[in-house]
Amino acid sequence: MSDRGAPKVVIAYARESEQHDTVVRLFATFLRVHLGLAVELDQWEEGRRRDKVLWATKHFSEADFILVIASPAYRRQAEGTAPPDEGRQAQFESAFITNLLVKNLRSGTAQILPVVLPGHTVDDIPAFLAPHSTTIFKVESFTQEGVSRLVGAITGHARYPMPERGVWRDGLATTPTRSQLLLTDRSQWVASGWDVRPSDAWIDGVHYDDSIVLRPSSVTPQARGFVEVDLAGAYRRLTSVVGVLDDAAEAFQVGRFAVYLDGREHPEHQASYRKPRMVEVDVTGAMRLRLEMYRPSVSSSPLRAGTRTAQVSRLPELAWGNPTLL
Repeated sequence: MSDRGAPKVVIAYARESEQHDTVVRLFATFLRVHLGLAVELDQWEEGRRRDKVLWATKHFSEADFILVIASPAYRRQAEGTAPPDEGRQAQFESAFITNLLVKNLRSGTAQILPVVLPGHTVDDIPAFLAPHSTTIFKVESFTQEGVSRLVGAITGHARYPMPERGVWRDGLATTPTRSQLLLTDRSQWVASGWDVRPSDAWIDGVHYDDSIVLRPSSVTPQARGFVEVDLAGAYRRLTSVVGVLDDAAEAFQVGRFAVYLDGREHPEHQASYRKPRMVEVDVTGAMRLRLEMYRPSVSSSPLRAGTRTAQVSRLPELAWGNPTLL
């Protein structure tokens, strides 16, 4: 598989014991095999003779992120309290990392990610990485959930992103002409996709009683689910949680969610398994609302010219959780 487009990650750690080497290798393998990150680890290069310094210089220079694995030996070697002949490679790599921080503290802090694997503590992180005043990443298990915070820092997709700010009206509230409306009321739908239905949904462990769910029965143009509602200019705001269903057959799918107001598309939101997004959109004065959800590999937008449907083996399993008009 090609690593093109995947974040490049290199792992810095101390070769202190066979057990520690094994845990680090299992961690690196999980990130590379199960998450698709372009991970580099020196243990995978032991089948040939090489210059360790040149290897480290190349991969540390090219890496998008450097994962520093906390351990007592690494801290000792990185801080210069170990004998000169102990952990020479770790000492060289830590000097490289220190130089990145001194060169540009802001970018270096974002690039260098201290990781605490099971059996270790924050006190095993070198002091120059400011373990008590900057973010660290505790990995309790080699699972998607166990590395979710770390992956969020690498991908830039936080688990709880900041919601869009509402429209400030100089402190004056506007009274809507209609009361709150849940969009799962079919009587309000003026059009909908074939495989879209109102239902309850579980998204990231939260139960949403009134949701709009997409589970296509086959790969057809309807694989891009939609619902249209007549607003009549009576509402001010749309709120909803969007995400991949917890019981999805394919957990690693990504969903795209779009809002159209009077035919005009607002910025799309992207959500993945166990990483829902909050959607808040100002709908003041809009007459027609269209909600869409799709999986990019399944179909294109029917509102765009030149659309076509791609044939894939898996189908989208997505939901708008409790979509509400205020």
